[in-house]
Amino acid sequence: MLIGLISDTHGVFSAEFRDFLAPVDQIWHAGDFGGGLATAAEIAAFKPLIGVYGNCDNQGLRYDHPLYRCWDCEGMKILMTHIGGSPGHYYPEARKLIETHRPDIFVCGHSHILKVMMDSKYNFLYINPGACGIQGWHPVRTALRFRIERGEISAMEVYKLDR
Repeated sequence: MLIGLISDTHGVFSAEFRDFLAPVDQIWHAGDFGGGLATAAEIAAFKPLIGVYGNCDNQGLRYDHPLYRCWDCEGMKILMTHIGGSPGHYYPEARKLIETHRPDIFVCGHSHILKVMMDSKYNFLYINPGACGIQGWHPVRTALRFRIERGEISAMEVYKLDR
């Protein structure tokens, strides 16, 4: 399965990101959709969507997209929440989720900083796709695309667009 991963759209899902994500089978959104249900619906109309709400998302969106999700994708356990922190510096709520669910991949957003690394303490791949929207302090907008097959992740690509 080819996955597209975005976060922090803050109401902007531009044509450049649609082009990058056009070949994916599914989009994961790590919160702060912005624009309420309209932004989530726009993305879901483009590709199948799995998302969580972020701290800037309204109550209406929170009914459809929970605080966190844990699911299986091609033999890998995925845990996704918006505010996660980073390896060695997880937010307490995220650390509780990590210790409870023991994922193979932990996905979060919020920081607007693209970061992909192994967490040796918990033995999983940490992924934060950065921000693909224009709201915030980040100078570069980012998204990821990667393949998950038979319990393995491969072919990760980064898309960068100047803000």
